[in-house]
Amino acid sequence: MQAGSSSSTARWVSVLLASFAGAAFAQTFPTKPLRMILPFAAGGSTDMTGRAIAQKLTEQLGQPVIAENRPSAGGNVGFEAGAKASPDGYTITFATTGISISPSLYVRLGYDPLRDFAPISRVATMHNVMTVHSSVPAKTLKEFIALARAHPGKLNFSSNGAGTTNHLAGEILKHRFKLDLVHVPYKGSVPGLAAVMGGEVDMAVLPVTTALPLVRQNRLRALAILSDERSPVLPQVPTSKEAGVDDYVITFWAGILAPAATPREIVNVLNVEIRRALAAPDLHKRLTDAGIEPASSTPDAFAAFIRQELTRYAKVIKDANIKAE
Repeated sequence: MQAGSSSSTARWVSVLLASFAGAAFAQTFPTKPLRMILPFAAGGSTDMTGRAIAQKLTEQLGQPVIAENRPSAGGNVGFEAGAKASPDGYTITFATTGISISPSLYVRLGYDPLRDFAPISRVATMHNVMTVHSSVPAKTLKEFIALARAHPGKLNFSSNGAGTTNHLAGEILKHRFKLDLVHVPYKGSVPGLAAVMGGEVDMAVLPVTTALPLVRQNRLRALAILSDERSPVLPQVPTSKEAGVDDYVITFWAGILAPAATPREIVNVLNVEIRRALAAPDLHKRLTDAGIEPASSTPDAFAAFIRQELTRYAKVIKDANIKAE
C-alpha cells in the first residue's frame, strides 16, 4: 500500500472513530450542569427570555442550565467567552441581533460569528418600537423627525451600547433624514430604559416586551413599530412604513449557539430540546404574553439566517457610515 493511501485510510478511520464517539456521547448527554452565557446585563427582556428558556431546558434535561450574564461592549464580551468555551455542549450562548452587527462596527473582535460558533436554533423574534418620553411633544414618527430637524443637537436617544439594535436604529434615522440627534450609550438595557423613563433622554428604541407596560401606563409614547407588521400586543401603533418611513425595519431576534467544534450529534440533541421547550404550552404562553414570538429552526437554517443578517447589516452600516463609539 502506498504511503498516501495509508495516510488517507488513517484519516477516514479517525473521522469514523470520532463520529462513533460523538454518537455515543450524545446518547448520555448531559451528565452535568450546563452554562448559558447571556451577553447582556440582567433585568431586560432578553435576559428574561434567556432565563425562561434555561429554566425549561433544566426541566427537560434533568440537569441545571445555569444562566450567566456577561455584559459589556455591545455583547461582545459574552460572545467571545462563548466562542472560546470548551466545545463539549456544556456551554451555550444566547445570541442576539448584535452578533450580526458588531463585525461591521468593530475593527477587532475576539471572535468570528461564522467561524467560531455552531448555530443550534433560533428561539425568538421581538418587534422593536420607537418610544419617546411623555414630555416630548411629537405624537408621530414624522412629528419627531420634524422636531429634531427644527432643534438640531437638542434631542437625544439612548442605547444599550454601541452596536446594539437601538443604537443602529437611531443612527439610521439620523443618516436618512440628516438629523443632529445625540447618541447616549448606557451599559445595558436597564439603565438605558431608566434614562428615557426619567426624561434624561428623549427617545429610545425598545423591544415591545419592555415598552408594553410603560406605554399602557402612558409613561412612554409609542411612535412606530420598526417592523413590516404591527405588534399583536400594541396593535394601535403603526409600523414605520405606515408612519411614513419606508425600509426602516430593525427586528430583534435571538438564538442559541455552541462553540464551533461542538460535535454535531450534541448540537442536534440541543436543537431537539430547544424546539421542544419552545413548543411547550407554558413557555410559549409566557413568551407570547410578553410580546415575544417563539421562533425555532434547524441548525442549518439558523446558520443561513446569521449569514443573511451579517450581509444585510453590513450594507446598512456602510450606507449610513455608522461607527462604534
